[in-house]
Formats: sequence, C-alpha cells, structure tokens
Amino acid sequence: MNNLQPSDPTSIGGYPLLGRLGAGGMGQVFLSRTGSGRLLALKTIRDDLSSEPGFEERFAREIRNSDRVRSPWTVTVVDYSAPGRRPQWLATEYVPAPSLADWVAAHGPLPQPALLALAAELCGALQAVHQAGLAHRDVKPGNVLLARDRPRLIDFGVARAADDSRHTRLGVSVGSPGFLAPDQAIGSVAAEPADVFSLAATLVYAATGRGPFSRAGEQIPAATLMYRVVHEEADLAGVPPELVPPLAACLAKDPAGRPTAARLSAWLEESGGRTGRWSDECPAVLAGELTDTEHAARTLVDLAEHPTVAAAGQEAATRTTRSDTVLAAPSEPRRRLRPAWLLTTAVAAVAVVVAVVAAVHFGTQRSSADSSGAAGPATSDKTSASTREPREAEKSKEAGESEPRKSQEPQEGDAAPKVVQAPFELATGESVGSGARSLIIQQDGNLVIYDQDRKARWAAMTSGEGNTARFQPDGNLVVYNSAGRPVWASRTDGHPGAALVFRADGNVVITSGDTVLWAAGTDN
Repeated sequence: MNNLQPSDPTSIGGYPLLGRLGAGGMGQVFLSRTGSGRLLALKTIRDDLSSEPGFEERFAREIRNSDRVRSPWTVTVVDYSAPGRRPQWLATEYVPAPSLADWVAAHGPLPQPALLALAAELCGALQAVHQAGLAHRDVKPGNVLLARDRPRLIDFGVARAADDSRHTRLGVSVGSPGFLAPDQAIGSVAAEPADVFSLAATLVYAATGRGPFSRAGEQIPAATLMYRVVHEEADLAGVPPELVPPLAACLAKDPAGRPTAARLSAWLEESGGRTGRWSDECPAVLAGELTDTEHAARTLVDLAEHPTVAAAGQEAATRTTRSDTVLAAPSEPRRRLRPAWLLTTAVAAVAVVVAVVAAVHFGTQRSSADSSGAAGPATSDKTSASTREPREAEKSKEAGESEPRKSQEPQEGDAAPKVVQAPFELATGESVGSGARSLIIQQDGNLVIYDQDRKARWAAMTSGEGNTARFQPDGNLVVYNSAGRPVWASRTDGHPGAALVFRADGNVVITSGDTVLWAAGTDN
C-alpha cells in the first residue's frame, strides 16, 4: 500500500481514492470505498489499451462474464465505467488477505488440516465457475486469497465463456507456466478439465512449497516449465499420501482422464476435506495477521465506530490517503506492524481487479449497459459530508478534553509557505503549519491536517493516548505510540535533508530538493 501521488485524482467515477494498491500490465489499482463504507479495489485502464478498436466492448463483455459467477468463493464486481468515459475503470470488492503464493513463500507449506480445508473450498469455487458455463483458465497460487471465512478464487482475466465461440483462439497459450494444463500449453482450447489440472498443481504448491513440475528454489525459463508440463510426470513428493491418488488423477496429461471438480470434491471428503472448515483449520499465524489487517482496513471506513476527538473549534478527521495504519494503544499489542505480505497485497488486489481486464487483452467484449451499482458511489469530495460540526467538538471538550498544550501554528492569514527541517517532534496537542494548513497530533492520537476553516483535510487514522509525531533526520514522518512503536509512516526514509513543506497552495509535502517524496493531497 502506498500514498496517492500528487498527480493522482482524488476520486474516479464518484468513488474517493484512499491509496495505491499497485499497478499491473493493464493500469493502476487504487483502494477506494463506497458511500456506505465498503472497501473497493478500483482499477483504471491504460489509455493506450482503451483506445484499441473494440476494447471497450470486450471490456464490458468480460465484466458480464465475471458477474455470472455468484458464489461465496469469488469476489463481486461492484461497478465499472460508462461507455465512452476515460479513464475506463472497474471496481470490485477488496479482500484484505494474502495470496496463497505470498503466504507459502513467507511461511512454508500449509499443515495438512488447512490443506484439506483449502482443497475442499477451491473445489467448491471451481464448481461454481463451471456451473456458470465458464472456464477460469488461470488457477494458480497467486489467484487464491486466504481470507478469514474462506479462500477466494480471483482473476477471471483470462476466463472465456465456454459457450461463446468468439473467444476460441487456437494456437494461443493462455495461463501461467507451471500451473497450466498440457492442453493449454500446446494452445488447445482449454475448458473445465484444464481448471482441474491447475487446481491440483496449486494444491501441490500449497502442500510442498513448489509446483509439481519444478524443484524447490529452482529458477527456470517458462519454456522449460511448459515442456515439463507437456512431457514429464508430476513430482508429488511431499504431498500427504491420501492426497496423492486424487491429485495424480487430476494431473493426467489427457483431459478426458481427469475427474470433474465435483468428483474431486467427493474424493477429498473421504479424506476429511470438507467445505466450511477453513476458518477453523487455517494457520493461527494467518488468523492473527488477518485480524491486524482487517482492523487497519476498518479504520478507513468505520468512522462512526472509531471517531477522532478534535480539539475545541476543530472538526474530526474524515479522510486518509493511507491504509497501512494500525491503531496505536498504550499497552503492547500482540502484533503492531502489518505483516510483510501486506506490502505485496497490491499483487492480490491487482489480481482481483485484473479479473476482467487481462482477458480483454487476449480478446473478449462489452455492451452499452453501465449500471452495475451494487453500492452507490461515494462523494468525490476530499472530506466526508458526515464530518462533525465544531460545536460537537466543543461538547467533547466539555466532556473532559483539554486544550492543546502547545501550538506552533501561525496566525490565520499568513499565506507564506512554511518549511520544517528535521528533527522535529509533535507531542499530543501540539501543531505546526502555515496559515493555509496545520498539522496537529490530537488528544486522541490522530495526526490530522486542518485547513484555515478548521476543516479536516487529511488524517493518518491513528489513535491512542500518548502518541507522538516525529519528522526524522532520515526524511521519514512517523507516528509512534506510547510504547515507542511506529504505527504510521510516510515511508520517505533514506532522504537525509528532506523537508516538510506547507505550500502556499495548501498541499503538505515532504521534499528532497525538487523531488516530492510524499504529498497529503490537501491542495484543493
């Protein structure tokens, strides 16, 4: 997760942008939310792709195909751009969870109970896809998200409608080397049996930490992997014995010899693999990390549950451009910083939204209907309309909140920019800024930027008694909790001599020379 860049829009299609999740071959992916607070992964499509003849038609066609799969194991398409609009975009539900690929790379193979539960859930996912008349065509560890309630099978980007001959392209290999079926590797039309093969290869990875046609830690060209898939037998060493026969059957070279997803599900049930068991069997470490990231994600939208307490005469913060914050607490938490896989959550989120987009590039299509709105778009203003009035903040003061004990904020009307050099620290209640904007660490521990009208324009969404904010000599702006642990950072370290600048246009930025390292986006 990264900050919005100064050149990024503040909203797209009426949905406010909260941060960058990452970028894929098709465009940029942002974290957003609906007006009701539902988190979204919103992907914009590169202009050069949008301008390709027929792309817009194919784009909408793939959205409709994806929307045909309605199951607990897939993500929902929430909204997408109207015909003729630029940029083209697609919004899906956001799943704050690591991919199977990231989890196994960081923690190793899944224990057998979790493996069986995962296998059963993914069989259910494939059955839902096939019952909708689709073939996924890119089942792999990177397209499986390990959510708390159940895994999600994502990225229908290379899916094709099985009943639509216009999507049949002989001689084109579609899928991921090492996990795609032999029939896909040689460019044949892949259907349900190819998905079963890829599912088995994915389960081998979950059980052993490698694919069935690769060695541990091996780096080989894609062409070599594809050769092995077509000509060599799968290596099932390390797979639990009871899973070897069904997985071997799924990895048969001949598509006709592979079981259906329903048959595989029945085999798994005989070995103890049943749907509905994942939340009980998933690794404890994963459950703990999911708790942390779900909590952090809620701070972006559940403002009614996590209100900020503003100083007298100020409004509560209602906007943030980051999602990697964790609520601070006076006592030592079980885990404080987000796990390492969250730095690559962009990959998973990109995969969720690339769901339709990648397929478009291979050739699919769209109609003129635009309405998909499962949830209405939120306001495009930088601050929510639900911001508390100053009089409510005054009530907070009467209830026991003290005045800020120190303020370095210049008087209103001072339009000159202000430059703050490191090291600089703000304790609870202290502020710094120019006439246009002020940065304050509130009594509740939230780091907030207010404008001259005392309206909150940005917030780090931190909380906790005793928080401090430090602009460090390395160029990083960091919020620490009372235990001295960082709970938010601008991630601009490595730039000694950087400056915190309150610009005349209202934007608050961290710069190194002429380079903007971080921007709050408070300039309009």
